[in-house]
Amino acid sequence: MSEKVIVEADGGARGNPGPAGYGAVVIDASTGQVLVEALGGLGVTTNNVAEYQGLIAGLRAAQERGAREVDVRLDSKLLVEQMSGRWKIKHPGLRQLASEAAELVRSFDTVSFSWIPRAQNSRADKLANKAMDTQAQAGR
Repeated sequence: MSEKVIVEADGGARGNPGPAGYGAVVIDASTGQVLVEALGGLGVTTNNVAEYQGLIAGLRAAQERGAREVDVRLDSKLLVEQMSGRWKIKHPGLRQLASEAAELVRSFDTVSFSWIPRAQNSRADKLANKAMDTQAQAGR
């Protein structure tokens, strides 16, 4: 069990809206070891919904691992700013997802949100793309 973890999360949609998926990685902050990988297809939805689903999956996985401190890294400026309370959430669908994420955040001692360039979020991005690919193949 790692008390302090890094969560890298991503989501995407091919088209907006379009076939969507998310990916999340939970990493031991002290060793850099990947502890959990999560991914899932979401059917047809928007990129922002997929990003939130990735965040929720990452937070849930960190919670299940017993983490107390979480450093969340996202390549979505929108999510970082909304979850940090600096930007309002106007879209009703996103408000519900943000509320779900915020409830998970409250279960930890500390949570920080950081924006990272897409290139530094490749693990979560690959998982999100794998989820979209798997979903596309199943739909054929």
